[in-house]
Amino acid sequence: MPTVRTNDIETYYERRGEGPPVVFVHGAIVDHSQWDPQLDALSDEYTTIAYDVRGHGRTGGSQRGRYSVDLFADDLGALLDALDIDEAVLCGLSTGGCIAQVYAARHPDRVAGLVLADTFAPEFRSLGERLQRSVLLRATVPPVRLVGYERVERAMVWLQEKLSGQGVSGDYEKVERIREMGPKMTTDEFAKVIGAVAGFHRTEVRFPAISAPTLVLYGEHEAPFMRRQARHLATEIGGATLRVVPGGGHASNLDNPDFFTGAVRELLAEVYPAETAEAVG
Repeated sequence: MPTVRTNDIETYYERRGEGPPVVFVHGAIVDHSQWDPQLDALSDEYTTIAYDVRGHGRTGGSQRGRYSVDLFADDLGALLDALDIDEAVLCGLSTGGCIAQVYAARHPDRVAGLVLADTFAPEFRSLGERLQRSVLLRATVPPVRLVGYERVERAMVWLQEKLSGQGVSGDYEKVERIREMGPKMTTDEFAKVIGAVAGFHRTEVRFPAISAPTLVLYGEHEAPFMRRQARHLATEIGGATLRVVPGGGHASNLDNPDFFTGAVRELLAEVYPAETAEAVG
């Protein structure tokens, strides 16, 4: 089982293919296998790497009493150091997108390209968003301690569909299969991860510092506040490209993997034109 030491934990990762590096950062309460469609497809030309964020999957938990997106971004930097990666394209979805944007803003010289999918900036754009991203998230912890996060999240998915419309959760069965196949997250780790996401509004991200070519993606059926956030991110990051994933919900890379992977491949061709031309030749 490949792991590397990142700060105070052993981080599990998977690497496929050869070529310029692309590092994928998964969303909350899943694991690295969320990116299997992209790792399989893009490893023909690139070194594709996905890892389990602290508290998730085979990386598992730690003794820290609380987590933050800042800590997760520090872990990402330690992973790149441990794997001797000086510069990479980062691709993050949802919480993974929060981690990727924080790292990209703080270490622009180490980011060759950036993909932010179905994610959000720290700042709340509306009262409704504050309720969903902070109040409702924190409110899930007590019932999770009673009945487990799987049952609570199914209820949250049902509520989200009622609030934001059918399709916002995409093909949720794919997310459930990821959880069934991977190690189960403990309730304490769930609470710390949720605390990190709910507290993201306290993190400072200097978007003008991000200089790498950037692609912002969101599912066609995403929640309204997520669509607003996608437009906001594309505006804040100079020169960013904004694209909608047809038929996609929140996990748009799983809902429409062909479109999603194709969009990422286009960005990679822009970032690494010589390598792409060489591979085609």
